[in-house]
Amino acid sequence: MTHGKLIYVIGPSGCGKDSVMGYARESCPGSEAIFTHRYITRSADAGGENHIFLHPDEFQARLERGLFSLNWDSHGFRYAIGREIDMWMEAGFNVVMNGSRAYLPEASLRYQNIIPVLINVETPILKERLIARGRESETEIARRLERAGAYEVNHTNLELIDNSGELPHAGQQILQIIRGKRMAMKEAV
Repeated sequence: MTHGKLIYVIGPSGCGKDSVMGYARESCPGSEAIFTHRYITRSADAGGENHIFLHPDEFQARLERGLFSLNWDSHGFRYAIGREIDMWMEAGFNVVMNGSRAYLPEASLRYQNIIPVLINVETPILKERLIARGRESETEIARRLERAGAYEVNHTNLELIDNSGELPHAGQQILQIIRGKRMAMKEAV
């Protein structure tokens, strides 16, 4: 049986990671990939992605007992991916997750078969999306935009998707990555 790959979706806040992953999830039969959820110390009703809220004490207890495969801190919250992803990949599933650009080097040490997928979006569109979601102040949005432009991601398996246009365009690209078609095209060149 072939071991599955970890599809590690990253990009600046507001770039549409959840939307692109949601499109792929609806278009991708369950036999092709498993889309994992994150455990986050941010309230479940805070808007955005569907995640499992953990009180900071519960998060720490799970971390100390080794229940997470990956974990990081960002924007004042703690994030984790459960150990179940290891079983899913061992069973041959590709696992799609919403990751962190800053945590990619550490995740790459843990998973040799990782395929980082960087979702980009043009800055004016990113600004509109951040304003529309209504989670941050103007100052916080300005900081996010500054961070988005200053952050470089490098990895030998890096895949890039521009999500500045219509969602199906970006969604079809991530589906090709999940199905191994874009990586196969790169290796053939």
